[in-house]
Amino acid sequence: MSIRIILDNPPEFYTNLDVLSGQVLLTLDRPEHVGLIVVKLEGESRTALAIAPDRPGLGIASARDRTASGDTLHENHKILYRVGQVFPDESAPAAASPYILNQGQHRFPFQFKFPFNNSCGNAEAMARIGGLVTPGGIFGPGFRVMDGTKQLMYAHVTKTLPPSFTGFPGEAEIRYYLKVTIQRPGIFKENWRYQMGLKFLPIEPPRPPKTNQEAYARRPFTFQPRSPRPGPYPKKRSSFLGRYFASSAPGDGNGGPNLAPPANGWPNGPPSPTAAEIPPSIEMSARVPHPAILTCNRPIPLRLLAKKVVAAPAPVYLIAMQIDLVAKTTVRCHNLVNTEMNRWVVMSRQGLSVLVSRPEDPVGTEIVVPDAMWSHIHLPNTVMPSFITCNLSREYHLEIKLGLAWGNPSARGAPGPSLLGQRSRHNEPVELPQEMHLPLHISKIEVYSGLAPPPALVEAIRQGRARTSRLAKPAQPQQQQQQPVSPSQSSHPTQPPDLPPRPAQQQQQAQQQPGQDHPTYDDAPPTYEEAMAEEMTGPIIPPTTRPAYSGVTNENEPSTLPEKN
Repeated sequence: MSIRIILDNPPEFYTNLDVLSGQVLLTLDRPEHVGLIVVKLEGESRTALAIAPDRPGLGIASARDRTASGDTLHENHKILYRVGQVFPDESAPAAASPYILNQGQHRFPFQFKFPFNNSCGNAEAMARIGGLVTPGGIFGPGFRVMDGTKQLMYAHVTKTLPPSFTGFPGEAEIRYYLKVTIQRPGIFKENWRYQMGLKFLPIEPPRPPKTNQEAYARRPFTFQPRSPRPGPYPKKRSSFLGRYFASSAPGDGNGGPNLAPPANGWPNGPPSPTAAEIPPSIEMSARVPHPAILTCNRPIPLRLLAKKVVAAPAPVYLIAMQIDLVAKTTVRCHNLVNTEMNRWVVMSRQGLSVLVSRPEDPVGTEIVVPDAMWSHIHLPNTVMPSFITCNLSREYHLEIKLGLAWGNPSARGAPGPSLLGQRSRHNEPVELPQEMHLPLHISKIEVYSGLAPPPALVEAIRQGRARTSRLAKPAQPQQQQQQPVSPSQSSHPTQPPDLPPRPAQQQQQAQQQPGQDHPTYDDAPPTYEEAMAEEMTGPIIPPTTRPAYSGVTNENEPSTLPEKN
C-alpha cells in the first residue's frame, strides 16, 4: 500500500485565492475495505513558551533553559481548515457496508481554494466543527475531525493569512499542509494517513496612491575641534661659512630679510599654522517614500542626502555605509510574550571616498549621495512580509550606518608617523582624517510580498468599503428629560414601563426547529474581501511572476515544537 498526492502544476509557493487541485494516488497490492477518503487543507500557527523554573524573574525561558518536567505553554491556532470528501461522492447515499477497492492504482481528484483571511477567528464556524461523527454521517463510521471548540479558548484576530515560517525552532512556526485520511472500518485496523507540506506567501494589501511625501531619519554629524598644529621646527644650526654667506644675502637694509607682500586672499597674511580650524558639521538624512513600504526581492527605494550646516573650509567624505533590515517578531502564548530580533545586512561598503561637503559650498547646500551603491541590491529571499496573526506578528525597521571623515581619506594610506610626532619623511605634518560613525533609524517599515492583487478585486474592495462607510448609523433615540419623581408617585406607579422590542430573540426562536433546545447555527457570513474573491475566476497571480521566497527551508520536515504533556 502507498499513498501519494500529485498536485496540478504546483508553483513555488501558493497565495491567497489560488486554486489548489490535484489527485490522491492510492496503490493497493490487495483488495481493501475502505469507508471513505477525506482530504484536508490546513494551516497552523503554533507557539510554545516556557518559564524558567530556577530563574523566574527573567520571564521567558530559552530552549536550553527548559526542563523536561514541563512548564511549557502551547497555543495552536487553526488559521486554515478546509475539508473535502473525495470517496465516496458526498451526494451518494450512505452505504450500509464499507466499499471494497480492488488491487491496483486508484486516483481521487480534489480541489481547494485558499481563502483571504484566517478562519480561526470565526467563532460560529469553529463551534460547528469537531467531535466524532456518528455512523452514517458524511465522514463515515468512526471518523473524527478537528475539535473547533478548543479554538474558542484563545484570543483571535481576523487578518490576511500569514506566510509560512519556521525561523524559531522550538518556539514558533506557521505551516500549511495537505492531509489525506483513508478510513478503514474495523476495530483492529488503523486509518491510513499521509501529509504533504506547502509553502504560502500572502497577497499584499492594496497600496496607497503615490505622493511626494517622504519618511526620513536625520541627525547631525559634528566633528570635534582639532588640536592646533605645531609650528615648523627650528632650522638646524649651520656652520661658520654658512652664517658668513647668509649675512651677505640682500635684506631690507636693517639686517632683516626681504618679505613678500601679503596675498590678495589673505589681507592680514596667511593664517598661523597653530590656529585652530573650524570643525565641519554635516546633517545626514535617509529618506524613503511615505508610507514606508519595502517589497520582497526588490531594492530599497532609499535616498541619502548631506546638508552643510557650518561654514567650515574643509571637505567631508563618506567613507563607510551599511544598510540593515531589522525584524521584530512578537511571540504570544496565553499570557506570555517574547520578542525575537533578526537582522539582514542588505549592503555593506568600506573604504569609500564620496565627497558629501565641499569647502566652497555655502551653508545649507544639499548633496545627494549617488544610489548606485544600493539601487541594484535586492532584499534577501528569506525576508517575509509583515504580518499580524493571533499569536505571532512581524514588523520591521531600517537602520543605515554611516561613516564620515573630515579630511582626505587617502591620507590614511600615507606613511605612518615617526617617533617624534606626526611627521612624514620630508618633515611635513601628516593630517590624519577624523572619522565619525553614527546610525540612522527609520521605524515602522512595512514589507509587502510583491504579489499585487488583481485590479478588479482592488476596485471592488474600495467601492465596497466606501459604500459601507456611507451607510448612516441608525439614529439613537433622544433621551427624554426625566422629571423629578416624588415619593408618592414612585410608590404608586400608574402603569409598568413598556418593554423594548427584541428582534434578535424572535429570529432565534424562528430558527429553532420543533424538538430542538438550541438553534442550528449557519456559517458566519464571509468578509467583503472573501465574497469578492469567490467571484474571481482563473489564476489570480500567474506562477511566472512570483518572486523567490525561502521562509521555510523544508516544508515537509517534522515540527520542532515540544509536544504537549
